[in-house]
Amino acid sequence: MGIKTEKNRMRRRSTTAGVLALVWMCVIFAFSAQTSEESSEVSTGFSYRIVNTTGLLFHLHIDEEKIREIANSIEYFVRKGAHMTEYAVLAILLYLWLERWRLSRLRMACTAAALAALYACSDEIHQLFVAGRAGMVSDVLVDSAGAVAGLALFLLIGKIVRKVR
Repeated sequence: MGIKTEKNRMRRRSTTAGVLALVWMCVIFAFSAQTSEESSEVSTGFSYRIVNTTGLLFHLHIDEEKIREIANSIEYFVRKGAHMTEYAVLAILLYLWLERWRLSRLRMACTAAALAALYACSDEIHQLFVAGRAGMVSDVLVDSAGAVAGLALFLLIGKIVRKVR
């Protein structure tokens, strides 16, 4: 493949990642715009489906009351896991977008993590204006940890793939 073709491919991938990062930021914003009741309903419903599906897969025969009890007990962790996943995806998309400037992997990763953390801060400020929601420093830390963990995993998988080739 020629150098010009490779540059065009990288630029297209970077542009696509940038557009997807903006779309993903809109998705995060939409989740943050939900009232506390709506947000809780989503995460509780997801927790319920996790417990119910696990019970079905492993033939655990859990009654409805116990499913709801377990779902309520894991809801906090499901919510925080969702935060981490949202920002892991955002950081990876930002990292891929930054490829167009041909920075070192470390510089791209640090910049992507910093941009994701800044967006997490703005997201928590946004939540101050949503009924029943609060901007929390702890959520910024969870979001930022998700961004760093997502990037670390992404880079590790990339390194393994390069070694295998």
